Amino acid sequence: MIAPSELIINPDGSCFHLHLKPEQLADKIIMVGDPDRVNTVASYFDTKECEVSSREFHTITGTYKGKRITTLSHGIGTDNIDIVLNELDALANIDFASRTIKPEFRQLTMVRVGTSGGLQPFVPVGTYVAAGKSVGFDGVLYFYAGSEKVRDRAFESELIGQLEWKLSGIQPYVVSADPSLIEQITQDDIIRGVTIAANGFYGPQGRQLRLPLADPELNRKIEAFEFNGSRITNFEMESSSLAGLSALMGHRAMTVCCIIAGRVAKDMNTEYKGSMTGLIETVLDRI
Repeated sequence: MIAPSELIINPDGSCFHLHLKPEQLADKIIMVGDPDRVNTVASYFDTKECEVSSREFHTITGTYKGKRITTLSHGIGTDNIDIVLNELDALANIDFASRTIKPEFRQLTMVRVGTSGGLQPFVPVGTYVAAGKSVGFDGVLYFYAGSEKVRDRAFESELIGQLEWKLSGIQPYVVSADPSLIEQITQDDIIRGVTIAANGFYGPQGRQLRLPLADPELNRKIEAFEFNGSRITNFEMESSSLAGLSALMGHRAMTVCCIIAGRVAKDMNTEYKGSMTGLIETVLDRI
C-alpha cells in the first residue's frame, strides 16, 4: 500500500495538485504551459465533460472528432512536470481506494505544445520544432532509479566535451521522445530537432540583465554544437523531464514548440497566438 504521505488524495477523491479524479482523465493528453491556453485547445472540442482548476493546473476533458482528449496546463518548469507526470501516472495506474498499483498498465499519450526560442538560422520565428531529443539542464531525472536506461550517454559525453561544461554541480542529460509518437505527430510542417530544457528563463538560457553569467560563451558553444548530424535547435523549459519520466513510466510523450524568439537574430514575436492555434489544430488532428 502506498502511504498517504506519498500519494496525497484529497477528501473528494482527487489527486493533490491537479484535483483530478481517475475517471476524468483521457488516454490522450495535450499539455500547455499557460492555464488560459487550455481554453484555446478546448474551444475545438465537440463536447466537454469536465473542467477543473487548481493553482496553475487547469484541466478540461472532452471529445474532438470522436477522440476523448484531456488538455491541461502544467505551468513553467521541469519541477512542475515532475508533479504533473507523477499525478497523471497515479490517476492511470494506481487504485485510489486501495492505494495499490493496478495489475494492468494503462499507457498515456502526451503531447506538450509550447513556445520556444530558436538557436539556428534554419528554425526562424514561426517554425514548429519537435523535440526528438531533449537536453535537460534541470537534474529532475537523476532523482529516479534507472535513468541511465533512457538517457543517451554518448550524446551527453559529446555535449559536455564540446560545451566545455563549466557549471559545477549540474550535468546535462539527454533523452529521446517516444519515436512512434514523433512519427505520428510530425510531418513536413514540423522540424525534428534537439531541444534544451533550461531550469530558468534568464541565466540558464544565456540572458544577461544585471547579473553576470558563469559562462558567457555557453550559448555560442550551444549554437555551434554538432553530433551525428544533429544541431541544437531551441530552448524551452519542460521537454526533458516530460520525455525522461514518461520513458521510465512506460508512457508515450513528446514536446512540439512554436519558435517565437530568434536567439541568434535577437528578434521576438509577441503576437504569436495565431501561430500557436495552427500548431494546436495540427496536434489535435494527429494525436
